[in-house]
Amino acid sequence: MDRWKGRVALVTGASVGIGAAIAKSLVQHGMKVVGCARNVEQIEKLASEFDNSGFSGTLIPYKCDLSVEEEILAMFSFIKVQHHGVDVCINNAGLAHPDNILTGKTSGWKAMLDVNVIGLSVCTREAYQSMKEGNVDDGHIININSMCGHKVVHYSDYHFYTATKYAVTALTEGLRQELREAKAHIRATCISPGLEETEFAFRLLKHKPEMAAATYTSLKCLEADDVASAVVYVLSAPPHVQIGDIQMMPVEQLI
Repeated sequence: MDRWKGRVALVTGASVGIGAAIAKSLVQHGMKVVGCARNVEQIEKLASEFDNSGFSGTLIPYKCDLSVEEEILAMFSFIKVQHHGVDVCINNAGLAHPDNILTGKTSGWKAMLDVNVIGLSVCTREAYQSMKEGNVDDGHIININSMCGHKVVHYSDYHFYTATKYAVTALTEGLRQELREAKAHIRATCISPGLEETEFAFRLLKHKPEMAAATYTSLKCLEADDVASAVVYVLSAPPHVQIGDIQMMPVEQLI
């Protein structure tokens, strides 16, 4: 990770859970991390904790709604002016609503698509343009996906969310192909966790809190730090090594 010291990483959805763990890990390794979320207060609190930690990197909080393209563009403009662009982009932010295919609300479908697919794609495009303008040819774009991006679980509340994660799988492979065609050495990686102990299930199953709680007590789940460790592993690979996909889940998880 030494080659990343002092360089700039964008982490979306950095206020809680996996995003916060990734931001902390990269700061520990000496990176300048722009952490964005709609709830920037939690990132500001995290940044203040880092200030007294002795970490060699820094966390820069930025308020951004990833469903609004203008806010994403403003964020990349801020990064360019203040930090000369990005070297690493970690598309971690994700949104899930229990809106299934047969009876789900269109508003829920659109909200998931706006963040999980469109917002991710806008960040990817702008990160690539930033790297290109800054002559960064060893950059990295990492999409935090889900095991739902590889298999459809037998639970209807997850089905439309799963469709957005299948899109992330396709978008990551498409990105790799386009980067090769552009003769860029920027790498693209997809990390797909299974059940992890975050706020995700409680947000998705807010109408069924007992089911959400049971999700996390039925087996030993992944922790946010496990996914952060996978990110560090990916970034630690030599520049000529392309780590395409990491699928990770608890040993006890069936699907």
